[in-house]
Formats: sequence, structure tokens, C-alpha cells
Amino acid sequence: MFGLEWSDLIFTVAVLGTCGLAGGFFAGLLGIGGGIIFVPVFYYVFTSAFNVDPSVAMMLATGTSLACMIPTSITAALAQYRNGNTNLETIKTWAPGMIIGVLVGSFISSFYGGKWLVILFGSIMLLNSLNTFFRAKAKPMFASLPSKMWQRLIAFCIAFLSVMLGVGGGTLTIPILNACSEKPHRSVGTSSAVSLFVGIPGAIVLFITGVTPENAPIFTVGYVSLLAVACVIPLSIVAAPFGVKVGKNVSPATLKRIFAVAMFIVSVRMLISGLA
Repeated sequence: MFGLEWSDLIFTVAVLGTCGLAGGFFAGLLGIGGGIIFVPVFYYVFTSAFNVDPSVAMMLATGTSLACMIPTSITAALAQYRNGNTNLETIKTWAPGMIIGVLVGSFISSFYGGKWLVILFGSIMLLNSLNTFFRAKAKPMFASLPSKMWQRLIAFCIAFLSVMLGVGGGTLTIPILNACSEKPHRSVGTSSAVSLFVGIPGAIVLFITGVTPENAPIFTVGYVSLLAVACVIPLSIVAAPFGVKVGKNVSPATLKRIFAVAMFIVSVRMLISGLA
């Protein structure tokens, strides 16, 4: 079924379902959109279970991750907003830069993507995780965010890199907001909203412009596997609000370290895969 033996299919669905639960929970807890979990799991499933060429498996993982993050990010963003954790002024200022960054990043990754994205993903996440872990209790570097012009440039860079990596933007947004004296829980809440600007347009572009890879799972359109989306989305929606509730009871430093350890594990795994 779907090009797999029944035992392989059951294992694949179980892995994807677990991925959905973990991605949704961490999206709510950390405001990261679930991408740092979705991308490496999808990459593993597509290369191991479906024998997709590694050079295009990352693109397929990226597009599918962005599609899965849409409902997860909406659920997490709404939950964070209800808890008063979203800085709407920052979102309004960042919106133009994020939209342009997503469009440019989606175009480049769609037409010029490849295995180099695996190495890029691992490298950025590794540096980010080390910085976040060792600066968990460090004082902010700046008293506030810079001028609106610089904020829009920052937003462009975040969206540009995030859409190519298949992550929601939280992995880059949270450290920047924390460095500019934003409270950790507000950083997480605002990051959840940022994920919407990355996930929705990014997934649409890769869905429309991507060329379906050879050996891709059945029901794959462009760079989006609808089979993976169907397995992940329902469970991620259920899990996201629980992550938000848990995050309210966790100290800021602990929240940062959880975020850093999760990123470190994923980044090392992806780097090993890309360099091999």
C-alpha cells in the first residue's frame, strides 16, 4: 500500500504520528513551529522508507514541514495570543520584511535546492543551540529592538533562511528578541505568530513550483507529501495547546535550555547526514 509493505507502512505512519505530537507540543512550548522536528524526521522517512534521493529529500522535507506547520502555528499562535504573550507591534513592523523574505527564499530553494540545504540547516541550528544554551541566563545585549528599518531587515533575513530550512522562524526569532530585552514568554508568543508568515506562503510556493521527486510517497504534489501532512497535522493540532500550558509553568532559563538541547540534537544529526 502506498508503495510500501504493510509493516513498513505501519512503522512510517507511527513515526509520522509521533512527529506530529512532538512537533505540536514543542510548537506550543517553544514557539518554533515544529520545523526543527518535522524536517529531520521527514528527511529520514523519505530517504529510508521511500528511497528518495538525498539531494531532493531535503527539499521534500522542507516543503512538507512548512505545510504541516500551518495548522500547528495557527493553533499555537492563537493559544499564545489568548495568554497575552504576543507582541502585535513587532509583528506589524516585521510583516513586510517577512513576506518578501519568504518569497525570495522559497524561489531560491525551489529551483536551486539540494543537499547543501541539509548542511545549512545543521550549521545554523548548531550555532543557534550553543548560543541559546550558554546564554540562557545572560543579560540582554540591547535595551530594545532597533529602528523599524533594521527590524524589517532582520525580519527579511529570518524569513529568508527559515523558509529554505523548512522551519517556522522561531529558532531565529526567539534569540533575537531575547537579546533585545523581550521577555522570554513574549518572545515565544511572538515567534508563534512569525511562524504563520513563514509557513503559509512558503508551503504554497513549494507546493506549486516544486517538481515531484522520483520515488516520492503517493499523493505527493510538488515538494509537499500529502500523506505525511495527513499523518502529522491532526496530532500536532491536539498537542500544541498542551505545550503552551506547560510553558507557562516553566522558568525562562529552563525554557531556553530545553529549546537549545532540542536544536543541538537535531542539528548534529543533520550535519552528520549532510557531510556523509
